[in-house]
Amino acid sequence: MSEATSVSFHIETEVTPAYYEELLNYTYQKYLQPSSQQFANVKRTVLDGNYVLGFAFLEPKGKWHVDVSMKTGKPIQVTMTPSHVDVPQSVLDRLKEDLIIVVQFFEEYVRRSTLYFAWVQGKEVIPEKSPLRRARVIERIFFGNILFLFALLFAISIILFISIGLWAAIVIVVGQFLTVLFADRIIGSMSDWTITSQNPKVHILQYHLPAQERATFTQKYSREKLLQMKKEIYDKTIALGKPVEVETCRDVMSKHGLECLPENMATKTVNVYELVEKTTEKYGLPVPKVALSNTMIPNAAAAGPSPKHGIVLVTTGLLVQLDEEEILAVLGHELSHLNSRDPFVLFGLVGGEYLLRIFVLWPYIQNFGLLYVLFILGAIYFVAKFFEARADLESAIRIGNPKVLAGALRKIGFRRLQFERSPSYRIQDWITWDPHPPIYFRVERLEKLETRQEVKHTLVQSAKDCIRGFFAAF
Repeated sequence: MSEATSVSFHIETEVTPAYYEELLNYTYQKYLQPSSQQFANVKRTVLDGNYVLGFAFLEPKGKWHVDVSMKTGKPIQVTMTPSHVDVPQSVLDRLKEDLIIVVQFFEEYVRRSTLYFAWVQGKEVIPEKSPLRRARVIERIFFGNILFLFALLFAISIILFISIGLWAAIVIVVGQFLTVLFADRIIGSMSDWTITSQNPKVHILQYHLPAQERATFTQKYSREKLLQMKKEIYDKTIALGKPVEVETCRDVMSKHGLECLPENMATKTVNVYELVEKTTEKYGLPVPKVALSNTMIPNAAAAGPSPKHGIVLVTTGLLVQLDEEEILAVLGHELSHLNSRDPFVLFGLVGGEYLLRIFVLWPYIQNFGLLYVLFILGAIYFVAKFFEARADLESAIRIGNPKVLAGALRKIGFRRLQFERSPSYRIQDWITWDPHPPIYFRVERLEKLETRQEVKHTLVQSAKDCIRGFFAAF
């Protein structure tokens, strides 16, 4: 057999070096051990001070195998060496995705027992929202799913119709229009901080709690006590124009009885305003308002009636989990929505259908009105997928990093990506009331794109791609 060329890639991780050995143990226990018949030659070693997990993935009939080496560090380095040139590319892609998903699951596990502090210079020091807390309805509305708002307003319309009759239809559509028109103000008011050119950076500290501290931490340290620590760290660093350093954070926390291990701590500074500015330059747009929501839910959103009067909102979780290239690619997706005025287009689509249904079609569909509503909303959500697919495509073309955006989507949507390996779940994701296409489709599509691919009509191309992807799922 002739040997094939090795393939290498890296996985960015937010966990500190203290967790590297545990990460490889987790990979073994959750990935290799449950499917032990598929893997062989499992070994754990130390190379140049870094932990290494090696194993071989076996072809069921023994025709070939793939040797895999996973070396910890920032980033994690993975090398895959096929034993033969005939090893399918799909196998290598699956192994790569498997390891990325395993790392994401481990990070989620560690995140549950991690203390996060985030600051913006010159802004009020506020407590973090719990990473386990469910997103509020208002956040879910604007984080990439404005159609959810329309569905919610339609539910309210039942009460209005009982109260004021057909006038309710006009009230509902006007309410939708005002929501879209003033979405930038609504999002700005619900955000925690405004990011400006004068205060462009977000500073983040993360401390992974040792196992022995996890059970009693919330009992010993109240929300108020943590906020006091956070304020003191701010006063000793950012307020004086200094960076947030591990040693300073450790001294402050030690004063409050929290003896921190330096190897469990990490700091990060992200110039969010500069990243948004870079993105707008790619689109030739003015810089919109920039806001930050201090929650560990990783997401981003863009809204507003026009690029000039728009807003971009990011979360602390997005800044923690993604590197700067990935953040830039995600912002490229959101700026596409602003550039194309997608919120207004979707409003016109949904509002127009609603008025048509109430004032024209109702006499013909009233006997099966619920079935019609289910069908038409399903159709509208499917069309909305075209706009999300276009935002991916435009970000890939203008920012120039389609594979980076694919990697960001893998991190954000790793749970859905795992479920979507089931054909039935893939079909469900295509027909569900979600404006986003399935993650697997978005990732595969982006990874096939050339860095500077020319596309004449991005929306038409995206519609074609979505339709093909839908039928391919069956």
